[in-house]
Amino acid sequence: MKQDYLQIKMLEVAPQVYASGQLFETDLQLIAKQGARSIVNTRPDGETEGQPSSEDLAKAAAEYGIEFVSCPVDPGSISDEVARQFAKVCEDLKRPLIVCSRSGALSTKIW
Repeated sequence: MKQDYLQIKMLEVAPQVYASGQLFETDLQLIAKQGARSIVNTRPDGETEGQPSSEDLAKAAAEYGIEFVSCPVDPGSISDEVARQFAKVCEDLKRPLIVCSRSGALSTKIW
């Protein structure tokens, strides 16, 4: 995935796996052009005003052929079990995979 053209900051956390901050519907066309195949949103819905819902992001992702999975994680309670559940969600998703949260820190931590 060519990072130079992305409008949002991404960190490669594993081969073809990228952590990012909050994605918006307008980001998905560019992400699709960059070749992303899957997105996992670890941010719970309704954390802040103006945050897009997982449902809206899933609809927009589907328009571009990107699989979208909502896997909300409480940043204060990342246990081994939560990490295993997250890994299971990501296991069979097509790469390149983007894991997103509010700032990207939660996505990086849980990965």
